[in-house]
Amino acid sequence: MQDITDDVSSIVRESGFGTGICTVFCPGSTGSVTTIEYEGGLLKDFPEAMERFAPQDAVYEHHLRWGDGNGHSHIRASVLGPSITIPFVDGKLTLGTWQQVTFIDFDNKSRTRRLEILLIGE
Repeated sequence: MQDITDDVSSIVRESGFGTGICTVFCPGSTGSVTTIEYEGGLLKDFPEAMERFAPQDAVYEHHLRWGDGNGHSHIRASVLGPSITIPFVDGKLTLGTWQQVTFIDFDNKSRTRRLEILLIGE
């Protein structure tokens, strides 16, 4: 789980757009983009909640077919989704006080990830 708020905010600020929308998208089927209060308690609670929701040690047809052991990763990512769209005003994301933009890699092995950011504005 990685806080990407500052990176996304910089891209919006440097775009020159005042008002619009920012979409952050993760290509791939085992990563998600969401918002969360990025603090120690939730950084512990969130993975534990995901483990209860889609346990790693459950039997997944995906794993039986491909043998890669990441069926839980696909389920978790599909529930959260690969993207988020955030409005911005005066060149600033309209996030709540305790809301950070977060990328979550659910996969069971290390991968290089790339996020796509699209701005529409004026």
